[in-house]
Amino acid sequence: MVIGNYEKLVEKIAKSSGLSKEEINRKIEAKRAKLSGLISSDGAAQIVAAELGVNFENEKLKIDELLPGMRKINTCGKIITLSPIRTFKTQKGDEGRVLNCIIADDTSNIKVVFWDTNHISLIENGEIKQNDVIEITNASMRDSELHLGSFSEVKKSNKDIENVKSEKVVKEKKIKNFKVGDSVLLRAFIVQVFQPKFFEVSKETGKKLTEEEKAQGISADKRALINLVLDDGTETIRAVLFNENISALGLSNLEDKEKLSFQIEDLLGKELLFSGNVRKNNFFNNEEFIVDSVKEVNLDELVAQLEA
Repeated sequence: MVIGNYEKLVEKIAKSSGLSKEEINRKIEAKRAKLSGLISSDGAAQIVAAELGVNFENEKLKIDELLPGMRKINTCGKIITLSPIRTFKTQKGDEGRVLNCIIADDTSNIKVVFWDTNHISLIENGEIKQNDVIEITNASMRDSELHLGSFSEVKKSNKDIENVKSEKVVKEKKIKNFKVGDSVLLRAFIVQVFQPKFFEVSKETGKKLTEEEKAQGISADKRALINLVLDDGTETIRAVLFNENISALGLSNLEDKEKLSFQIEDLLGKELLFSGNVRKNNFFNNEEFIVDSVKEVNLDELVAQLEA
């Protein structure tokens, strides 16, 4: 049986505090109840750990041990993907820069976001490059991403990591067990389909244009997103799909309302395999599922799994 991140966190707290896992779980549930269920089990576990004097500041964590909400994280990974540096405008009108990469170890991989100019310059100057192993200190988790700020540290490591997990690691889960930050595989029925929404992104950066940027006449591409409601028999969740994943559903006439209505009708009640990330929608204050892959259910594989 694969042990999930929450269970691993409980084990770590129990081991460090000398309490049993059962006692830790009771404290976590009591903390959630005290906060009227407004905090996730992972978040409550972080609070319980702090109250027990348990912290992971001096511990180097594997990538699959990283959980949303964690602070002062130390980890190590090999850079398997390195994106170009992007510039952006802050609300005050200042110019900033950001750089993303994917690091991997032998357990999983994760997106890392560099905000600090000093960290970005290490890559810009070639001191750190793709396929290098890096050590990260004092970073923070935001949903399923690792973010480095001005108080974080990053340096090239002499460590060699073999058998890195370069493919995206997803775990099959039921909706009722979803947690923010999870990368999951879900087999579910489509029970509701909403009309598509259209927006413009910059051709240069790929970011959604603001009204000010539209007025400036910045070169743009038109994009679409569509919302679904998925049901796997345990709960329902709103799912968000963009562009190519919309066409994977079989929706090809997004701006022809008559043809689209027939295609939507054919989708209702259809069972498919969805993979993606669970994130917090701050506007509605609930979880949503950002889909990055849609596939047909393979009945032969499903039968084999059931027999096993």
